[in-house]
Amino acid sequence: MMEIDVPLLLTLASVALMAGFFDAIAGGGGLITLPVLFVAGIDPLAAIATNKFQAASATVSATVAFARKGMIDWQRGLPMAAMAFAGGALGALSVSLVPKTFLQACVPVLLILVAAYFAFSPKPDEHERKAKISNAVFCLTAAPLIGFYDGVFGPGVGSFFMLACVILLGQHLLRAVCNSKLLNAACNLGALSVFSLSGAIIWPLALAMACAAVIGAQLGARCAVHFGPRLIKPLLVCVCCIMALKLLLGAGNPLGEWLQHQFL
Repeated sequence: MMEIDVPLLLTLASVALMAGFFDAIAGGGGLITLPVLFVAGIDPLAAIATNKFQAASATVSATVAFARKGMIDWQRGLPMAAMAFAGGALGALSVSLVPKTFLQACVPVLLILVAAYFAFSPKPDEHERKAKISNAVFCLTAAPLIGFYDGVFGPGVGSFFMLACVILLGQHLLRAVCNSKLLNAACNLGALSVFSLSGAIIWPLALAMACAAVIGAQLGARCAVHFGPRLIKPLLVCVCCIMALKLLLGAGNPLGEWLQHQFL
């Protein structure tokens, strides 16, 4: 196991705090922390496993913060969370079977569509709408599928859960944020349960980042509750666009390389 010095520990913990704050509101925290772990010279498998631990800590913390405000419907949410957990675990087990180039090409497009939906919807969603599918159908389709994606790849999973809650379940934006944190936490824990068996987690680093991410998530959740859609909507649009751009410019992204070849 590599030696972790104190300055590196503090730097990565600071990054995790910032990522936890943004992730609690709009998702995308992993796209902040994971590249920093790579830049720090952490082995890729250890970086992914360590990042999954701190990400799970942050999403669980945000879920607890929203639950204390009475903003999570546990009766309907727990079965969805169970299926998201199963999807995350299955995705982590199948990580070597799904072509990464396919995900690298598709995910930025999906994130841009999520951003466009929230950017051009007429008003922040403050009222419940009629659900397009039942909770049971959501449990059997969207929850495990998005959870599976989180176990295999991960970027933008919180935004995808949020959009699914808004469009498919008719939830208003703040309610969707709260419920998406529960589902995100569940699939994070499902994937983490598999990754932890590899023994790749760097525990001193994971614990320091997790503590900082929990603090950031608590602050982010409080801001989301206080400011509501006025903060969530623009931040969600910005985070989705930044994530899409980051993925497109990443090394080996086939869509990004094609676009650069066409226009540069």
